[in-house]
Amino acid sequence: MDFDDFALSAALSLLEGRLRLNGAPPVRLVICGGSALIALHLVTRTTRDVDVLALVDSQKHLATPAPLPDCLLQATGEVAAVLGLPEDWVNNGPSANSGGLFQMGLPEGLLERAHQKDYGSHLSIFFIDRTDQIYPKVFAAVDRLGVHIDDLLTLKPTSDELEKAARWCMTHDPSEPFKGLLKSVFEQLGYRDASERL
Repeated sequence: MDFDDFALSAALSLLEGRLRLNGAPPVRLVICGGSALIALHLVTRTTRDVDVLALVDSQKHLATPAPLPDCLLQATGEVAAVLGLPEDWVNNGPSANSGGLFQMGLPEGLLERAHQKDYGSHLSIFFIDRTDQIYPKVFAAVDRLGVHIDDLLTLKPTSDELEKAARWCMTHDPSEPFKGLLKSVFEQLGYRDASERL
């Protein structure tokens, strides 16, 4: 099953209900990737999963999503069984290990810019803002191209936004080959000025 805006909202609402019925504590997730783009109506497409970039603790601070809380995994498994979804339809892929985006450092102010949506008393989602979507999309585009390039172009980044994203990416991978790939991707996308500033 692929998620459009309606299906995503329905699945997350069902997830909130399972968390509440299970007596779990409230869960707050920072979401990036396709599901965030869809929820904020930044792209018109579907996605297969919900990418958890970080958790938000009770003090409104970002926290590691590795591992995801057991109560969340139980509830997502129950929703998966009801809706016929993969077990990992909610996953921490972007921040699953020591080389993940959360562990390497997120853009400053990301949580303050995020768009919060409460699905009930037990689930709050912080969909990262358009500007913050550009950062991981640039990073992913260098590695995998495809849909990430399409998403990046749909976001219509400015040259300055791409440069800032690239400099953030280079804190994750400071190697010269990676920088060369960044420059090449920018040139292919028609952002030669951003490429030349790196």
